[in-house]
Amino acid sequence: MAYFLGIDAGTQSLKGILIEPATGWTSKPVSVHFGRDLPQYGSTDGFLPCLDPQIRRANPRMWLDALDLLLERMQQAGLPMAQVAGVSGSGQQHGTVYLNHLFPLALKTLQQGQSLATQLVHAFSRQEAPIWMDASTTTQCGQLRSRFGERLRQDTGSDATERFSGPQIMKFACECPAQWTETATVHLVSSFLASVMAGENLPIDYGDGAGMNLLNLHTLAWDAEIAEFTAPGLLKRLPPCVPSTQAPGRLAPYFAKYGLTPGIPVNVWSGDNPNSLIGTGGSLAGRAVVSLGTSDTYFGTLTELPATPPRFGHVFGNPAGGFMTLVCFTNGSLTREHFRNHYGFSREEFEIAVVQAEPGRRQLLPWLVPEATPPVPTQKILCNFDAKNATPGDFLRALLESQVLTMRYHAGNRQRPTQIRLTGGASASPVLRQIVADVFQAPVVIGDSTEAAALGAAMRAANACGGYGFDELTERFCTSQTTVTPNPALGTTYEQALEQFAALLKSIK
Repeated sequence: MAYFLGIDAGTQSLKGILIEPATGWTSKPVSVHFGRDLPQYGSTDGFLPCLDPQIRRANPRMWLDALDLLLERMQQAGLPMAQVAGVSGSGQQHGTVYLNHLFPLALKTLQQGQSLATQLVHAFSRQEAPIWMDASTTTQCGQLRSRFGERLRQDTGSDATERFSGPQIMKFACECPAQWTETATVHLVSSFLASVMAGENLPIDYGDGAGMNLLNLHTLAWDAEIAEFTAPGLLKRLPPCVPSTQAPGRLAPYFAKYGLTPGIPVNVWSGDNPNSLIGTGGSLAGRAVVSLGTSDTYFGTLTELPATPPRFGHVFGNPAGGFMTLVCFTNGSLTREHFRNHYGFSREEFEIAVVQAEPGRRQLLPWLVPEATPPVPTQKILCNFDAKNATPGDFLRALLESQVLTMRYHAGNRQRPTQIRLTGGASASPVLRQIVADVFQAPVVIGDSTEAAALGAAMRAANACGGYGFDELTERFCTSQTTVTPNPALGTTYEQALEQFAALLKSIK
């Protein structure tokens, strides 16, 4: 039997999963939590603490230590590592890693007796990697808009966006010119870890590359004019961009220590959102995907580029072909956890309090960190009710409903989905599942695997390295575990709540 390995490098953890397409077998996910398992990096929530909430960075060596620990745990779990026939992965989108000229040689000379982090410690031209949550590039985004205007959205699929890679690179090159000069290669989180596994620099795929404000989606090549304006010499520092179905690498000998076979193909990795689209089975017509993670996202497939890209959303490459649209909401699970802890509730108490509150009565803008949709650069908490005198249940229900209402509001110009595939850590919440179904008035389907990004990566490995078609893989691995039916009696309630939420949004100064 041939197995395929999918790895998901998320914001707070690294997860791995094996699949066997001939029988539809899927392993239990194995994970490494950055805060709990690697406390030496001081990144409780996956990033380094900083007093400025707009700055969110991580130590890339943490991801290397996590990769070593993940594969060790998978081997110790007795998984059939020797029978893995291909590898792919998922990386949190937009994060950038900056390498110097020592990186290629360090990859080629990896020794099994030392850790990855130890052997690559001198290969970084920048010791910290800005991640997708970093919103400190407002100035750079303004410069890009002033220079290119609407062309940015028309050609790259997105307006200049603070957390995107292009503005991040621009800021680094401007503020740290000496370190920029030392930079030989700029990788995304996905292509960085793929390169480590292959022992050589690997390309960036169209799915993740589209989240940079640098890839021209009409030509599927780096936009030379935008790249040169972003940073001098950027084009020669970027790996090539290729289709997501390519497997240009071979597993480095270093990874034999975990029972893997050197030389097996390594598929180009992609971003977590493109991988989740595959792993949820969200590529079929009429479906939408809602991912409830550190950030919440709403996305679906596109057969062709839209004439007018969404104002706040984004267009990325779809690993199965064509494109995908996505709207990202920065205040997701960490915001839910913040308010749960504020009231001192367990998860069960949180759920009970929300159930006991009346639906659709209160709306809230719970932006504890800068929000991506709509772009709000500072913390802002607004509500249309007396929050100080509200019960915990009333406040928490307003929080959850408003997080779902903002998805529906910003997806309002798209066709109403006939089915929503729900994924992400918070998709395990029965209360949140029901709220999504009721607000959208569409059935919510939860697949057998809650790790859609890791599963999607494994499916992409099976496609690129094993020749399996995506239709076959979707039928086999994206089966329905639970379907939540909307309550039609709440349809009018949430239509009215949507109007009230829209009014609250428009009140922002």
